Amino acid sequence: SNNLSGSVQAVWTLFDGTRMFATRERVSEIAEQSELQLKDQMVNTIAQVINSYYDIVRQKQQLLAIREQMSVSEERVKLAEKKLEVGTGIRPELLQARVDYNAQRAQALMQETIIKQLKEQLNNIVGLQLPAEYDVADTIIIDLNLRPDDSFQNLENTNFGLMAARRNIHIASLALRERRAEYLPFVNFNAAYNFSRNDNKKQINPFGPVYNRTDGLNYGFSLTMPILTGLNTRRQSQLARLELDRQQLLFEQQRNTTNVALKNAFTNYENAKAILLIEEETIGLARENVFIALESFKRGVNTFIELRTAQQSLAEAYNRLISARYNAKVAETELLRLNGSLLK
Repeated sequence: SNNLSGSVQAVWTLFDGTRMFATRERVSEIAEQSELQLKDQMVNTIAQVINSYYDIVRQKQQLLAIREQMSVSEERVKLAEKKLEVGTGIRPELLQARVDYNAQRAQALMQETIIKQLKEQLNNIVGLQLPAEYDVADTIIIDLNLRPDDSFQNLENTNFGLMAARRNIHIASLALRERRAEYLPFVNFNAAYNFSRNDNKKQINPFGPVYNRTDGLNYGFSLTMPILTGLNTRRQSQLARLELDRQQLLFEQQRNTTNVALKNAFTNYENAKAILLIEEETIGLARENVFIALESFKRGVNTFIELRTAQQSLAEAYNRLISARYNAKVAETELLRLNGSLLK
């Protein structure tokens, strides 16, 4: 005898306690959260690029300040040589002028090395997309008109990190909804097609068929009611509820941390602006002081020590001014990073 049989069965869930809808919404929330996390990473990378770029600009301004100091020192060397030639100067004065000039030359070379290294670091941050040789601006552009209302207003809807953390709360609530759906009955639509064929060459039972074939389609509905699951559904629901509470606490913590960071950044921004205004005024005074001291030294009114003191004051004023400009730019960038404005 030859026997052949087969069947095809399909089960379509019509109702599972709305679990399928919660799962679909949760997956959609996870996808949107991934986009927010990507944007948060992009904002952090943009801030890093801005700070690295203006660090190069800062070092370039420092190099320009050193070269300006070198011109004054070179003038000091020439004046010391002339005074020594006419017999009104002393050799230690000439030697000190040359020592200061050579020190500034070495400092300029070191500054050029620092600039090259920072350029390589910036090129690495942007994925080596910059040319081998490139230049940057010599000015740090600062927005001095940022207001606290613009920074703190609607922070939860502008900071991508907070927006991603808030999505975790919704995702956890949907997971809890999935677990609670397991308490409800399941309704399925069932359909099956069966086929069977029996072919006997000989039949021992004279009343049995030699050839038999049956096939047919049947369908119907089934209702499944969870009655006892060993309290597993209850435990899973409790764990989902705890995860929801945990995500709410984490969001509150991150929101408080972001608010504190934003307040500190705005305080740094205001202080940096105030210091910048002071140093902008100071650099003008220091330049005028060096000019007067140099002219007086040419006429023999000032001494060598007074000119060198004025020159050192100018160098310190340049250092403070350049640092104030860079700190103000870093504070501005941090404010824009926290409220998500860098991506707009």
